[in-house]
Order: sequence, then structure tokens, then C-alpha cells
Amino acid sequence: MHAIGWAHVAAMDPLIEIRALVERHAREGAWETPVPGLTLFLASAPTEPMPIVYQPLLCLIVTGAKNTALGDRLFRYDPGKFLTVSVDLPVSGQVIEAPYAALAIVLDPARIARLILEAPAPSAPGASAGLQVNEAGPDLLDAILRLLRLLDRPADIPVLAPMLEREVLWRLLQGPSGPMVRQIGLAESRLSQVNRAIQWLQANLAAPMQVETLARLAGMSPASFHRHFKAVTAMSPLQYQKQLRLQAARTLLLTRPGDVAGAGFSVGYDSASQFSREYARLFGAPPGRDAARLRASPQPAFAIA
Repeated sequence: MHAIGWAHVAAMDPLIEIRALVERHAREGAWETPVPGLTLFLASAPTEPMPIVYQPLLCLIVTGAKNTALGDRLFRYDPGKFLTVSVDLPVSGQVIEAPYAALAIVLDPARIARLILEAPAPSAPGASAGLQVNEAGPDLLDAILRLLRLLDRPADIPVLAPMLEREVLWRLLQGPSGPMVRQIGLAESRLSQVNRAIQWLQANLAAPMQVETLARLAGMSPASFHRHFKAVTAMSPLQYQKQLRLQAARTLLLTRPGDVAGAGFSVGYDSASQFSREYARLFGAPPGRDAARLRASPQPAFAIA
């Protein structure tokens, strides 16, 4: 195709220019850009399923494809689709088609709240799933593209990045994931109430868990809390805690490979055999063998977005 033809296609499809910018600036694995809250990702080959705790973010796929497992739910996304996460969620991610390129933008509750105050909407619905995959519309892609162009003009970043990030958030709020994203910024939404319990679980990883205590933190009855927690995370509170503990233990084992019992104890396991059994069930191999395999693997040790 002639150069003018390519220019015309790029003008019609911002995803083409987004892909070119990501591939030009990104590096293998994850790269935090000079634009605050913007990270680029590249994978030259498919990966094994890897655990990660997603924080609230928007992740747009520009080439390749990926599966993300949340509890018993599997999400697939490929070019032009974006994943939105509204609370911290332990997931398993796997690049299934490569080369893979993506970008992620952090979703800041305070900035979302300011937008909501300026453009109020009906009260938030009940808690919804904390992870969604949708097709990116032209308005959202255009806003993301203009944010990415700042990578070629670093002197513009301090002035223009906050304005363009605000537009990205606004387009996100106006799109199919808007109702879920809106809950991030509402202090008394069901999602925010569940998030109080999630923050406690993360801050008290090794502590015994009582559903009644978490429900009280969330301001709900135990039955209501359990229902809303599972709607958001696709897991029970106990399953969520177990995922967090095992992922934290896996990280420890990569840096302290010989201390399997110590890794289990540090995340709250009193029984080494129970720790090894549950670890193998989640990661497919006992702790020591799994850690040795990860250290020997040329792939990234943890999932990329």
C-alpha cells in the first residue's frame, strides 16, 4: 500500500498508531513510562499462566491476545479490547498469542471522584464484577492515542498529561464499563465498601480472618457482605485470602529459594504440608520445584498486564 494509503488507514483507525507508538517505546516485559500512571508491555512469545494482583486499571491490548483467569471465570482479550479492573484482584494471566503488546493506565479513585462531582449520575448500582472486558470505542482510543503521543514530546508531559488522563477517564466513564468505574470514585458504593475489606486482607496477610470482622469493616451484614464480595471478586473471602497468601509466598520463594517452610509461615500457614498442598494445587508444582522452574525460565517471573 502507498504511503498515503497507510496514512489514511491510520487516520481512520487510531489503534494502528497506538500500536506503532507502543512497539517503538516499549521493552520486553513491563516499562513504566515518563507519563505518570502509564505502563507499556511487550511479550515476544506466549507465556505460561502467571499470578499477579491487578490494581484498578485500564488495560488496552494492541496486538496479540491474552487470557486472564479470575476465580472460575476466564476472560480473553485481543486487539481493540480493553480490560477494566476496579479493585485489587489476584488473577492468573497468560499471553496466548504473540507478539503481544498492551498498555495500562492506573485508575485513580480521587480523580474519578472529581469527575463524578462535576457530572453527577444516578446513584451507584449494587456491587458488580471487579473485572470486565469490552471493545474500545473510537472516542476512548483517540484519547489514549493523544496520551501516548506525549512519549514523543516529553517536555509536554507535565502540562498535558493530567488533561489527557482526565479525558481518558471521562471516555471510560461514558462507555460500557462506566457504571463499574464510577463506583471506584464513590465512597459509599458497594464496591468501595467491599474494597475496605480487601485492603484489610492485603494489609493483614498472615492474620486469621473472620468474615464478621470484614463485614463490619464494609458496613454490611455477614450475608450481604459475602454476596457482594463474591460478586466483585468471583471468590469467597477465604478463597481470596488464600490466593493473596500463595502469590505472596511465591514471590518470597523467588528471592529465598531454600526456605519453603518459612515462606508458608510468613503468609499465615501453620502447617507446612497444607501450604505445600495448596501451593501445588494453585501453581501446578510443589513450592521448591515451582520456584526453581521460574528462576530457570527465560520468561518474565510474573504476569504482565
